[in-house]
Amino acid sequence: MAMTPCGNGHFYDPDETSACPYCGIAVEISAARPHDTNRSAGDAGAMGNLDRTRTDAPLHEHRTPVEGATAAVWNQRPSVIDPVVGWLVCISGPDRGRDYRIHTERNFIGRGPAMDIAIAGDRGISHETHAVLSYNPRRHTFRIAAGESRGLVYVNDEEVAGFVELKPYDQIELGATTLLFVPFCGERFLWSAAVP
Repeated sequence: MAMTPCGNGHFYDPDETSACPYCGIAVEISAARPHDTNRSAGDAGAMGNLDRTRTDAPLHEHRTPVEGATAAVWNQRPSVIDPVVGWLVCISGPDRGRDYRIHTERNFIGRGPAMDIAIAGDRGISHETHAVLSYNPRRHTFRIAAGESRGLVYVNDEEVAGFVELKPYDQIELGATTLLFVPFCGERFLWSAAVP
């Protein structure tokens, strides 16, 4: 199973899906895989140094760990999905028209590809943790708070100083971007109550 990065910090199996199931971004799939022996060290690409240590052994096969080496931990249940609980839709700013999926618990918002919600086109948004949007699966509520960045966060033109509970169609402003909040889970639907 060859895992492929989507550009937003997620990894997925391109043999199972043609795009990242977490963020829905289409990814160009090349014939070369990170473990191909015909590739040179200069062709490492997005996988970096992982190409040099990768073997063709299956992921579930036990390997003797090298002391002091960093080891990857892969989810052994590839069918487990973190279901969407809502969306943010960009209604103003450089990424106008784009939508972002919200998942259970904390979602980190920033410009960098490692963020859960990566708004890459707005240079006014901090690279890491401009804001944190959370969904509480016990209370079925959504809240947002300013992150660790210098930039401010606004909800309906009011500055966010602590955690603010979000209501359907609230407008969130970060940098030059305005996002519309659209919940999926709530009074009408809950994943725990859904028929499998």
